[in-house]
Amino acid sequence: MSTETPLRRARFGLGTGRATRSRAVAGLTALLLPLAAMVGLASPAEATTSATATYVKKSDWGSGFEGQWTVKNTGTTALSSWTIEWDFPSGTAVSSAWDATVTNSGTHWTAKNLGWNGSVAPGASVSFGFNGTGPGAPTGCKLNGASCDGGSVPGDNAPSAPGTPTATSITDTSVKLSWTAATDDKGIKNYDVLRDGTVVTTVTGTTYTNTGLTAGTDYSYTVQARDTAGQTGPVSGAVKVHTTGGGGNPGTGGKINLGYFTDWGVYGRNYHVKNLDTSGSAAKITHINYAFGNVTGGKCAIGDAYADYDMAYTADKSVDGVADTWDQPLRGSFNQLRKLKAKYPNIKVLWSFGGWTWSGGFGEAAKNPAAFAQSCYDLVEDPRWADVFDGIDIDWEYPNACGLTCDTSGPAALKGITSALRTKFGSKNLVTAAITADASAGGKIDATDYAGAAQSLDWYNVMTYDFFGAWEAKGPTAPHSPLTSYSGIPQAGFNSADAIAKLKAQGVPASKLLLGIGFYGRGWTGVTQDVPGGTATGAAPGTYEAGIEDYKVLKTSCPATGTIAGTAYAHCGTNWWSYDTPATIASKMTWAKGQGLGGAFFWEFSGDTTNGELVSAINNGLK
Repeated sequence: MSTETPLRRARFGLGTGRATRSRAVAGLTALLLPLAAMVGLASPAEATTSATATYVKKSDWGSGFEGQWTVKNTGTTALSSWTIEWDFPSGTAVSSAWDATVTNSGTHWTAKNLGWNGSVAPGASVSFGFNGTGPGAPTGCKLNGASCDGGSVPGDNAPSAPGTPTATSITDTSVKLSWTAATDDKGIKNYDVLRDGTVVTTVTGTTYTNTGLTAGTDYSYTVQARDTAGQTGPVSGAVKVHTTGGGGNPGTGGKINLGYFTDWGVYGRNYHVKNLDTSGSAAKITHINYAFGNVTGGKCAIGDAYADYDMAYTADKSVDGVADTWDQPLRGSFNQLRKLKAKYPNIKVLWSFGGWTWSGGFGEAAKNPAAFAQSCYDLVEDPRWADVFDGIDIDWEYPNACGLTCDTSGPAALKGITSALRTKFGSKNLVTAAITADASAGGKIDATDYAGAAQSLDWYNVMTYDFFGAWEAKGPTAPHSPLTSYSGIPQAGFNSADAIAKLKAQGVPASKLLLGIGFYGRGWTGVTQDVPGGTATGAAPGTYEAGIEDYKVLKTSCPATGTIAGTAYAHCGTNWWSYDTPATIASKMTWAKGQGLGGAFFWEFSGDTTNGELVSAINNGLK
């Protein structure tokens, strides 16, 4: 039995080949030149040209990374050539480059334009990339002998990064920030304070109190120094702040209403983050699980680099109606989630790792939980998207049991991983897990110490769906998400009430349990009997996979003809389906509140109608 919809198994994306493609391109381009071939600095005339150079780490695959420099002409006359200089710390180096000639003298690196890309018109930009090794970041950047931020002060170093701010005196509407001073060879003039990446003020000292904030809201602050010549240095580390108050999760009386958003849904399903807004769902949810990141080699890894952070959005598909540009540092669904959170600041986003397809990697992760947790933290808190995510969710199917693969890590493995994740992510981040709902005697719940693991978690997403389906091709037909048992149910313990009861009996607090709702149906064909328990000849046809179909399709193609065990079923022609409707969801939410559960979650957004009627049913039912 699988308690996971096969939609999670589908990967319609382009995979994780970005780093591989970059390395392949690099192999066809200029390799590093010996020191003897090192280019000279730009002439004084060139150094006065107004231009900037910015750096971004495009990807990181553990043993190496892809970096990119972009030169932009901010002046009024054409730039005839460009030379960028920077320093890498010992242990970090360029291994290959393209669209520039890159040389080094020790830890000092120089990049010179090629013959065809040296001329940069006013307002235009040009970029080059490289593959590198090591963990360091560039410092001391100069463009044509001047400051990379557009200053024209050859020989004057930019200021250092200030210390990471500390946050004190946090109230519903304000926070006091303090940081250690930056250093500079000519002196510090002032500091820019950035909130969520945008400058909110400039101060001369090393403290600032930000007022006018929203209660119960997350913010991220960094600081950047400016020297007496007007050059800005690198930004500091970020401090996350959550203002007090806010009355819990809005709209649901403090209950959680969480939905999964799939990375592959942007392809064949053409379902994007903007759809959460246009459907009205974003105003009714509290959390989003972004699915999935991979688990491989004992580490967290990118699931689909293109969909996650590289796919360019046109204005009509962008949350704020603004199109992506080719050179912006973050695109894809991550950037769209950032825009959604700006519009709906109450929403929290978690990055979910594993799922049916990628759960096989958790066994290796369980051998060294601390290293696994560190890898996950480094990925989730990557500076390019750290502000997008409010925590991590792990979807291990299943610890010490069988899913797509079988695990023999033992009953304590999940607890080891969740404990390490909590230690690394701390109390300010959410740490959650999706778990089995198999309450049969000796079943998957019995195989793992879920109560012990819960001590480190904010909640469990209990997958109370996919109990029955057309993997049993001849039936008997049965609702895939029964709330309770019923006479003739094919398997004892395969229902929501028994799963919740068993988890509570193990010692998991009710407030840490979320009831799962499927936004899809499961069905058979060759069925003559209307009520459950009939025989079949196979799986009913589905849009993306036989035996499964979205609610938005079934509500009109095969309307419900009855209910059993708190969920609906439908018999149309020779097809038989079971799925939840707004009415059955309302009854399930009433039951969940009566059980003292923390709320509900659902798989997944794209199965709902364009006006989000199932999300609305959960929201209304939790009030």
